Amino acid sequence: MATFTRRSVLKTLGAGSLAGAGLGVGTSARAQSKVKWRMQALWDGGTTPQKFEEFFVKRVAELSGGQFEIELFSAGQLVPANQAFDAVRGGAFQMMKTFDGYEAGKIPSFAFTSTIPFGFTESDQYEAWFYELGGLDLARKAYAPAGLFYIAPTVYGPEPIHSKVPIKTVADFNGKKGRFVGLASAVMGALGVAVTPLATADVYSALDKGVIDIADRGDLTANQEAGLGEVAKYIIQPGPHQPTTATSYVANQAAYQALPEMHKAALAAAAREVSSALRQHILVADGKAIDAFKAQGVEVSALDPADVGQARKKVVEVWHKATKGDALATQILDSQIAFMEKLGLIA
Repeated sequence: MATFTRRSVLKTLGAGSLAGAGLGVGTSARAQSKVKWRMQALWDGGTTPQKFEEFFVKRVAELSGGQFEIELFSAGQLVPANQAFDAVRGGAFQMMKTFDGYEAGKIPSFAFTSTIPFGFTESDQYEAWFYELGGLDLARKAYAPAGLFYIAPTVYGPEPIHSKVPIKTVADFNGKKGRFVGLASAVMGALGVAVTPLATADVYSALDKGVIDIADRGDLTANQEAGLGEVAKYIIQPGPHQPTTATSYVANQAAYQALPEMHKAALAAAAREVSSALRQHILVADGKAIDAFKAQGVEVSALDPADVGQARKKVVEVWHKATKGDALATQILDSQIAFMEKLGLIA
C-alpha cells in the first residue's frame, strides 16, 4: 500500500482537479465518481473532538470537489462503540474513528499504534514515526487481515493522572490503587499499582469513595468538566502512562480500494490536517483547564524527566511482553525503540 506524502496528495488532487475541469462539472463521467460513506466517530455529539470530525468530513468534501460525502455519526449512533470494529469490517458502514488499543487484546500490534506508556515524550515524535519511519505501513499491515484499511492517525498530547495523594516520583505509584486501561494497565501494574479497569463514567465515584487513589480518565478539559477537581486534589501532567496518543481513521478495505485515487488523497490530506489542528487546540485548552483546576485548589505538578527516563528502561520489558510474541507487533515495537534510542529517550 502506498503512503501518501504531502507532495503526492497535492499532485493527486491537482491531477483530479485538472481532470474534472476537462470533463466539466456535471458531466456523467464526473457524476459517476461521486461517493457517499457513513462514518461513526469515538465521541459524543457536541464535544470538542466531535467538532474536529465534522471538520474532517467537511475537508474531504472540499478536497474532492464535492464528489466524496461522508455522513458523520457520533459514538453509538449506528452501533455500540465496542461493535464498531466488526461493523465496519462487515460493511455495515464504511468508516470509523477508533482507538486501536481497544482491540489490542486480539491484535497485539494495536498496543503500539495507540499509545506507548513511558514512551515518546512529544506528539511530533510519535507522528514522525508514523509518517517518516514506516509506521503507517505497519499499522496497515496490522489491520489488513481483518479486512480493514488504516488511513491515518490523529496524534495529540499527554493525558493527566488525577490523584488523591501527592505523587512526586515514579516510586510513589507503588502501593497505590489506580484506574488504567490497555497497555498502561500492564505498565502501571509493573510499577506497583493495583490496577482496576473501571469504566470512564465510574472514575469520579471511585475517587470520591476512595476505591482508587489515582486515575487515568481523559484529557484535562473533559476531566475538569467532569468535576474531578472536586475529588482529586493533585494532577500529574504530563501523565507518563500516556505521554502521547493516537486515534485512528479506519475504513472497510473493499470500500477503500474502490475509491478513486483523488478520494483516497482527500482522506489522507484531511486526516493530516485534523491531527495538527486538534493538537494545537488541545495545547490552548489544556492551559485553560489547568487554570480552572488551580482555582479549585488542585495542585498540578510534573515528574522529573530523569526519573521517568529511568522508569522507561524498566518498562521496556513490559512492552516486549505486550507483543505476545507476535511477529508484526515485535517489528513495530523494535522500530519504535530504535527511534527512541536515536532521540536519546533510551540509552
